[in-house]
Amino acid sequence: MRILRRAGYRRLTPHKKSASPTTSGRSRITAMPPRERVPVDTDVRWIHGAPSPRRRHDPPLQVHELSPGTCLIRQSKDLTFEAPFILLLLGTERALLLDTGAVDGTELRRTVDRLIEGHAPAGARDTAYGLVVAHTHGHGDHVAGDAAFADRPRTTVVGHDVAAVRAHFGFTDWPAEVVTFDLGDRVLEVFGIPGHHAASIAVLDPTTGLLHTGDTVYPGRIYVEDPDALLDTLDRLVAFARDREVTHVLGCHVEMTGRPGRDYALGSRYQPDEPPPLMTVAQLAAVRDAFRTVAHRPGIHRFDDVVFCIGEGPRVVVPLQARALLERARWLLGRSR
Repeated sequence: MRILRRAGYRRLTPHKKSASPTTSGRSRITAMPPRERVPVDTDVRWIHGAPSPRRRHDPPLQVHELSPGTCLIRQSKDLTFEAPFILLLLGTERALLLDTGAVDGTELRRTVDRLIEGHAPAGARDTAYGLVVAHTHGHGDHVAGDAAFADRPRTTVVGHDVAAVRAHFGFTDWPAEVVTFDLGDRVLEVFGIPGHHAASIAVLDPTTGLLHTGDTVYPGRIYVEDPDALLDTLDRLVAFARDREVTHVLGCHVEMTGRPGRDYALGSRYQPDEPPPLMTVAQLAAVRDAFRTVAHRPGIHRFDDVVFCIGEGPRVVVPLQARALLERARWLLGRSR
């Protein structure tokens, strides 16, 4: 996750088009040409952990194909309470993997290799089809599996600091600039969204209308590193989502329960009543509006769809850790609720 170094858990500014794209298919844009949207399959029950350590049953990873060439992967709460979602987008020339999760990436690499093998054109599987491993941001629960991809052929593992992200995607005006990234017949839009983490990025897939916001917006605890940056980021996200007619907003975790304003405890290993990871643009706008009311008030602030954790002082750390300790005791005793 994100705050406390885990505390023992350890301007969307318009730009003119470039005269020509770079060799990697990157360019500055105002908007992508409209294209027919591919529906997203949201009919899935995600693995959500076990009520005690003696009743673990989830597989290490769950894969769901949201649409052809769009695979959403969740790491199991039986492996890590973080249970991050990892997105794989496949084009005709290369794939983009967003994050490598919170644990060793050996199983994730096997899964990604299998998915690429089933998607890549037959003549390109062994000689030309590439993989780019990038990150929604650089916190440990999103980069822990990087090493498993370091020796993979035709693979680029992007660094997770601002300089590395800017260099790879070709940003010249970070974070306001929107750039394109071409996977082959599938051109994504990428831009910076600092506030939770300095190098956070958002990725839009115009094919599906899916906007990936990492840990910046998701149904859970949003840990705020830089309130002023997050205010700007949320304004740009809402403007961008409305301009592009985004259909779904995806984050990397689910930590809320089915009750508005109520989250599962930090470290929870069992979340049977969690909402889906996909949010709406209306929810995104509500998150923006809610944050405006509390942005400069350190502490924990609860709203229907998210909980803002602003700062790293006692107002945030003590309640989070107290609930975490109680939840761990319940789980060890098999009394998780």
